[in-house]
Amino acid sequence: MPLSEEVLNILPANIRTLVESLPQDVQLSIEEIRLREGRPLMFCYDSGDFMVNSQGVPVKDSSTAYRVSSEDIRRMLHLLTKSSIYALEEELKNGFITISGGHRVGLTGRVVVEGGTVKTIRHIAGLNVRILKDLHGVADPIIPFLVDKKNKRIYDTLIISPPQCGKTTLLRDLVRQLSNGVTSQKLSGYKIGLVDERSEIAGCYEGVPQLDIGVRTDVLDACPKASGMMMLLRSMSPQVIVVDEIGREEDVAAIGEVINGGVSLIATAHASNFEDLQKRPSLKILLDQNVFERLIVLGRSLGVGTLEEVIDLTCGNSLLSHPVLLRKKWGG
Repeated sequence: MPLSEEVLNILPANIRTLVESLPQDVQLSIEEIRLREGRPLMFCYDSGDFMVNSQGVPVKDSSTAYRVSSEDIRRMLHLLTKSSIYALEEELKNGFITISGGHRVGLTGRVVVEGGTVKTIRHIAGLNVRILKDLHGVADPIIPFLVDKKNKRIYDTLIISPPQCGKTTLLRDLVRQLSNGVTSQKLSGYKIGLVDERSEIAGCYEGVPQLDIGVRTDVLDACPKASGMMMLLRSMSPQVIVVDEIGREEDVAAIGEVINGGVSLIATAHASNFEDLQKRPSLKILLDQNVFERLIVLGRSLGVGTLEEVIDLTCGNSLLSHPVLLRKKWGG
């Protein structure tokens, strides 16, 4: 079955039928299934999107596409929440629900705000099923650049990327390989502390990672990054701490504690290049303080998951002669 049962089981019966009618190679390419009440059902893949009619045939004309009804939304929420949406109030505050398998369903509707903070989402009218792709081996070309063999440690590394260029997929494989050990690099496994604030890397469901993130990895799921880094530093004796999408002011102080504590750091941030990175005040502080030793730049010049640059930040030298596509079929 190209699409996992975890995903199929949360779809209303009629929409599940439409999905299952698609050719298997098309199903394999799907990254998101978007339901917007009163508008066409939409499937997204790495280079675009498509709609289908009521027979499951792809169409370009939105007037002939299957339109999502309020009943479709209601039924899917029923399947998602097991009939008790109030039991998921905490998840609703974050705008998404993580299901078994680590897949995530984003929600949109009327936001209820109390005291300046989001309390919940009511009158839900949009759902986005983000299908998790767990790929092994995509970090292979990068690992040699991150290893300080002389001191048997991992360089403090920042990975930057525009949205949807494979950053999270790469980070997950990097965590898994460093945790398990890399025979080709003669690396024993490292104790990894992972702060997974958005539940994207480990895909935890009820606290248990649904994805292979390595045998020596400890996860703080749905935890704010700054707090999580300090908690791991104090309680789990990690050799490497990994965080996704840094950029807040509070992250800067916590990162300083990690580095001063003798723990290696691997972090990611949204940026297209080094110049773009310097425009973000918090990240510029870290760059000015020479916190990071390696900068990994991802992009799309050869397709999703292109390794564009590897920069040695201790001297400014580029370590990569040309872009490398980390995997020919990133979504497959």
